[in-house]
Amino acid sequence: MCEETELKVWAKNMLNRRQFGAIAGVAALSACTPSGTISTNNNNGEASTSALGAAVSFATKDGTMDARFFAGPSGAAPAVIHWPDIAGIRRSHLEMARRTAEAGYAVLLVNPYYRDAEGVIWEDFASFADGGWDKAREMRAKLSSFAIKRDTNAIVSWLDGQAAVDSARGIGVEGYCMGGPFTIYGAHAEPDRVKAAASFHGGGLVSDDAESPHRLLVDTAAQMLIAIAKNDDAKAPADKTTFREAADAAGRAAKIEVYAGDHGWTVPDSPAYAKEAAEAAFADKLALYSAAL
Repeated sequence: MCEETELKVWAKNMLNRRQFGAIAGVAALSACTPSGTISTNNNNGEASTSALGAAVSFATKDGTMDARFFAGPSGAAPAVIHWPDIAGIRRSHLEMARRTAEAGYAVLLVNPYYRDAEGVIWEDFASFADGGWDKAREMRAKLSSFAIKRDTNAIVSWLDGQAAVDSARGIGVEGYCMGGPFTIYGAHAEPDRVKAAASFHGGGLVSDDAESPHRLLVDTAAQMLIAIAKNDDAKAPADKTTFREAADAAGRAAKIEVYAGDHGWTVPDSPAYAKEAAEAAFADKLALYSAAL
């Protein structure tokens, strides 16, 4: 399920069920419903501790980016940049970032929409899908490949200054849906630092544009995981072959695989979440980071 009309119907049903559960005084009927609240950063570049990471902010060429930072469990660790999907920072992605950190990485979950809004915009995917499309499209229009590359330069600079980051080791970048191509832009912007790029049900990895991610691979130095949703593959079955040919021509190691899940399958608050396939993708991501970072 990834069409806007279908998602709006799903979101209405989810929000109605949630409201009914609240009125009835019972637990939320959706396993995706967030629990607790999420605080925002303090806007001075310092971290304020939280059960869900530390709120941080730092300067970019376009303003002040806010993010959530999760240190690894023991000592300095390789860094990972986490780009969320179109609904931005929320509890689902905070928990995903925390899980990666617990596996041994220093993870920065970044706010792609910092040019327009700080922190959490929609509390979960249902809240976004119910009425957030126009706002998201307006903010998304500012996120060109060049904007993401500028952001990546600032992100890497900030990460390399953190005691929790082992700057002698490579950086990983992972992105979901909208964030999928951002992983390749990041690898292109920082080839000396970004050594792993993992795209999960990423859109726009292959196009006729000169900045299409598959056209940038020759100027990267990252190993890649390109995790494709089965319904995305059904719509554009040639894209995986085009990306494979580009990776091979560039001499880049890449696992390019269609998983048993539809668009959004790796994100727990997505209507397409498929636990078994999500766990397989998570394991493949950790294998990539172990080999590349």
